[in-house]
Amino acid sequence: MSGGRLDYEVRGALARITLAQPERMNAMSFEMWSGLPEAVGRAVDDAAVRAIVVEGAGDRAFCAGADISQFGARRTDPEAVAAYDKAVADGMAALAGAAKPTIAVIRGICFGGGFGLALACDIRLARADARFRVPAARLGLGYGLDGVSLISRKLGPDAAADILFSARILDAAEALRLGVVAQVWDAEPFAAECEAYLDMVAGNAPLTLIAAKRALTELSRPEAERDPQAVARLVAACFASADYREGQAAFKEKRPPVFTGS
Repeated sequence: MSGGRLDYEVRGALARITLAQPERMNAMSFEMWSGLPEAVGRAVDDAAVRAIVVEGAGDRAFCAGADISQFGARRTDPEAVAAYDKAVADGMAALAGAAKPTIAVIRGICFGGGFGLALACDIRLARADARFRVPAARLGLGYGLDGVSLISRKLGPDAAADILFSARILDAAEALRLGVVAQVWDAEPFAAECEAYLDMVAGNAPLTLIAAKRALTELSRPEAERDPQAVARLVAACFASADYREGQAAFKEKRPPVFTGS
């Protein structure tokens, strides 16, 4: 039984989590879902990491969804189904709730569970050949409240209804129009443009990134469950930091700031 894997690497200030099962278009196995919280937590705990990048191995796919070859062994009884669903929910929650910015880099296929995984990230960058789809309605699958809520919250109810009811394939241009992705680049400049964008994020003040991410996380929760004081404490830490003073000095001196996260 294929299990796939998650590859983890830190380059500079970026932690990169690669979905590695290219023979199955990087479909997410139980093992991969189960390993995602640990990989995200490792990046969050690393003081050198300022942002987390999620991408698929190879050029053909970001992620084709769940690895259905495992369903016969992993979803055979209520207990197994519950364990599998929990692994998926925990993996998605780890990305969505990460204390640092998460960025999906998308080449090729981004379908089903892969679409949800990309939406769980804060930002999505796509190559022009990327394709997006939630095919549940063509497969007779029920799409749970958490998945529908994620799509609706990120894209709005009208776009969510279109994507779920039609089960059609979106090209990168339409994904950009609907807000599925933030940036699209052609294949030739993609690598350079994507790295430049990632470096731009990673070059910003770490404490500011963390405060902004916490504010976005709180806003995604029902109003009664939000913790505005947690955000206020992180914002106060920004203003008390050496990086705040460095940012002001760099602006006055017309030079790039050098942030340390302190």
